[in-house]
Amino acid sequence: MVIVGGGIAGLSAAYDLAKAGAAYTLIEKEPRVGGVIQTTVRDGCVIEGGPDSFISQKPEALALIKELGLEQEVIGSNDATRVTYILRHGKLVRLPEGFRMIVPTRVWPLLKSPIVGWGTKLRMGFELFRRPVELPDRSVADFVADHFGHETLDYIAEPLLSGVYGGDPREMSVTSVLGPFVEMERKSGSLGRAVLKAPATRAATGGSNASLFRTLKGGLATLTEKLSQGLNLRHGAAETGERTGSGFRLRVNGGWMEASSVILACPAWAAAGLMATLDGTLSSLLGSIPYTSSVTAALCYDAAKFDGQRAGHGFLIPRVERSRMAACTFVGSKFDHRAPADKILLRCFFGGAGDDAVLDESNDTLVALAREELRMILGLTAEPLFTSVTRCPRSMAQYTVGHAERLKQIQARAAAIPGLYLAGNGYTGIGIPDCIRMGRAAAANAIKNAAVTS
Repeated sequence: MVIVGGGIAGLSAAYDLAKAGAAYTLIEKEPRVGGVIQTTVRDGCVIEGGPDSFISQKPEALALIKELGLEQEVIGSNDATRVTYILRHGKLVRLPEGFRMIVPTRVWPLLKSPIVGWGTKLRMGFELFRRPVELPDRSVADFVADHFGHETLDYIAEPLLSGVYGGDPREMSVTSVLGPFVEMERKSGSLGRAVLKAPATRAATGGSNASLFRTLKGGLATLTEKLSQGLNLRHGAAETGERTGSGFRLRVNGGWMEASSVILACPAWAAAGLMATLDGTLSSLLGSIPYTSSVTAALCYDAAKFDGQRAGHGFLIPRVERSRMAACTFVGSKFDHRAPADKILLRCFFGGAGDDAVLDESNDTLVALAREELRMILGLTAEPLFTSVTRCPRSMAQYTVGHAERLKQIQARAAAIPGLYLAGNGYTGIGIPDCIRMGRAAAANAIKNAAVTS
């Protein structure tokens, strides 16, 4: 068997294949495995170049971590002190307590907040009287504006979702991105009424060990490094694939290698290239899934010389307010074990929909952009002790309107090719637990079908 792609999906598939005693080779074009998960440690600071955590409500990541014996490394976000700010009219405004993604659940914090005007607050109140309705897939922007108005879209939904998907709400599919809220709309009509009636999760009520976001003390690369131990790895670029009588053959770095089955755990755009000669329709479908790019710039400061505003766990910059930076996290406030007490570590985010050109900026330019915006927003003028820039080109899959229907076609075409399996963030979830789930499912199906045909 061959796995193409050494991100968390491919590594999870390789782990299960090895555990089952199945022979495999994992092909990774980069000199390192882990994909967007990139952790470095400098001067006691744990710096994540890609994602910094995973959602605890999805069990797949924690389950794998426990299997690997890393359970003692798991830490939660400091939810008791969690405060997030939104930039509005050039000033930081605290996101009111009680928001469940796009839905307000507490009246008084919302009424006191200047995050939206009184017209929008009244609209949020009237939303409680909506009746059930079932509508076809539409954009997140249309969905949010319909329920809570354009101001909610601009200053709450867009910045929150941009931090997760790096996408444009005008293009994103509400069915694929906010599926539970669509179901609420179908059953209850009012999102607010449905959320208030729903049983609270442990994470929402602040129960013990109830942190919504989890990570590992030494960084998420602890997980990928553990998975890569004993990995049967071949570095190289998979260029094209062909069907043979008994399976497949892949062209890797100019040479051919045979495979009884193939798990494509690479981005959908890369899978499209491998499928071009094997199934043109499948290739076109995979290639139609758009991706955006991201860049993170970490800046570390001497805490004694930090002269800027402290802003909780960080702040988000809505597109309507944005110059270039999209968000900033106070890393040591969000998670323990991330920065020594005498240092303040900030992570600034760039890129996303409409700004792939950020990849072309030099490290010095990106740091200068970050420092200028931090000066304007926080009043921060201190010199950083050090900086670090990480690029993730074409890394964030975009579930645009119609994604669910497109995915059905992709799954049907792939199922018609025995021995071909797809995994990765282009299909049924972009988070770490989602990719682990898909990678392990692909491995399980490959093992099952190999046993049937042997």
